[in-house]
Amino acid sequence: MANTFPLPKRPKPDTLPQPPSQETGSKLRVPVERAIERCVIYRDGVPVRGSYNYREALEEVRRSGSGYVWLGLYEPDERQMMLISQAYDVHDLIVEDAVGARQRPKVDRYGDQFFFVIRAVKYTDDAIVTDAKEIIETGEVQMIVGPDFIITIRHGEQSTITGLKKRLELDPERCALGPSAVAWLIADVLVDDYIRIARLLSIDVDELENEVFAPGTSFDIEQIYRLKREILEMRHAIDPLAPALRTLTTNQQGLLSDQISKYFVDVLDHEISAMDLIASHDERLTSLINAGSAKVSMQQNADMRRLSAIVGMAAVPTMIAGIYGMNFENMPELKTQYGYYVVLFIMFASIMGMWWFFKRNKWL
Repeated sequence: MANTFPLPKRPKPDTLPQPPSQETGSKLRVPVERAIERCVIYRDGVPVRGSYNYREALEEVRRSGSGYVWLGLYEPDERQMMLISQAYDVHDLIVEDAVGARQRPKVDRYGDQFFFVIRAVKYTDDAIVTDAKEIIETGEVQMIVGPDFIITIRHGEQSTITGLKKRLELDPERCALGPSAVAWLIADVLVDDYIRIARLLSIDVDELENEVFAPGTSFDIEQIYRLKREILEMRHAIDPLAPALRTLTTNQQGLLSDQISKYFVDVLDHEISAMDLIASHDERLTSLINAGSAKVSMQQNADMRRLSAIVGMAAVPTMIAGIYGMNFENMPELKTQYGYYVVLFIMFASIMGMWWFFKRNKWL
């Protein structure tokens, strides 16, 4: 269930709180603008021409009574986030979560606003299964959605949303539905990326299966463990999103329009598909670990049999040589004319006999 918190009454456009004056001190204060990636007013689903700062944009939207502001931030610090929260009436609890990052996917409601966290997953396309280190990397995308604004906050280079600009250009009608439509669009792009990555991981798992089950091939079982670790990281990033989306679509009456709610239901369907694919890969890797361990054990047994056979073949000649090397004076055959050649023949015959026996029993 999502948390619901009361929100203070929204001030009028001409009474928006102003930033506190800069105080002199030893600590460097980075301007808010350094954290802003985009500040755009949207009307009828298309961006409005003009340059606005984060305060002017909101004032313009509330003055005209149409459109909404999309404010994009990258890793803002606490002071920057506090200044923005004062201008946009953002709840203090949201500010704390937005600055701290490393949040699980969730949806929290605060009056007529909601705070939506989703993880971005990146797959290193040029990674090789035999060196599967950090092929999955995750970032964090946070969204604060109000009636006339959406604030997106990215944490980590992996949080870059590829393909979003193209989707915005192709979906002006949906963008015209309001800030919640932008939140849906971002979630839809990221979840579609989950499915794409899950299919790429399927290729890696198939290659490992071929290596493990192909007869007469050797493999490194650590490859499976490394890939399983990466898939577990992806599961931790995407699995909590499903209950968050269910909460958003079922328990937030009055927060989303029916149309936007249906769009989020579609995102939930894609999320469940991605979860099923990743869970399937995880199960396959678990089976591969069991099969690989069994194959390694069988290979070790075969190696031990081979070593035992070689030692056994060397034991008889060693024993014969040891007996005739004791240097006793009264030993038979010591003065036989052809005794040396007879002993060598017996050694060779014993070796060949044991080689035939072990070969027949597939020890060699």
